Amino acid sequence: MSSPTRIRASRPRKPGAASTLPSIGRRFLILHGWQGSSGPHWQRWLAARLRDAGHTVQLPELPDPMTPVLSDWLAALDAELANTAGDDDLTVVCHSLGCILWLHHAAAPQRAAVRARRVLLNAPPAPLGELPTFFPVPLDPGAVMAAAGTTRLVCSDEDPYCPGGAVAAYAEPLGLPYDLLPGQGHLNVDAGYGPWPAMLDWCLERRAELLPR
Repeated sequence: MSSPTRIRASRPRKPGAASTLPSIGRRFLILHGWQGSSGPHWQRWLAARLRDAGHTVQLPELPDPMTPVLSDWLAALDAELANTAGDDDLTVVCHSLGCILWLHHAAAPQRAAVRARRVLLNAPPAPLGELPTFFPVPLDPGAVMAAAGTTRLVCSDEDPYCPGGAVAAYAEPLGLPYDLLPGQGHLNVDAGYGPWPAMLDWCLERRAELLPR
């Protein structure tokens, strides 16, 4: 759910292949949504800023982003998380379908032992008919709590991909703290989200809440 351009991105790899970057500073795992995060998407902007600050960033291209299958994305996520073993300062930043991927991962009985310190769910969508393997979504507050030290949700009240609102669909059933950004669409390139300084500040724990760009 993005628009194409070019900004500094991670080194190209085969879809689903785990990152092999050395651990420097904090570690961040950024999970894109349906159709990827190509172009001036805030996720690529964020990855570049975090790397410039000396942190390790995993921004994998998940398998077949245009026609994704949940089992393939879960396998790719497991590979990425395996690369973080032993790192107790992992922050996971998810956008759109990446949020749904994380919720499935958290609820899986065979969930990896890797536990994130912080997770951000940005603009999770309502069920999409084109992506039947991802829905319904497991809404298990205990599993989400076990998968990360803290989990926060940020969304808009006018998201075309979540007409009923992500607060009612996800934040309330899961008991998550959230930031509601009025009139900000899907919080993607089409909504004006390229550079997003407040997201960088949240990642580096300079602020606790998310603000519009």
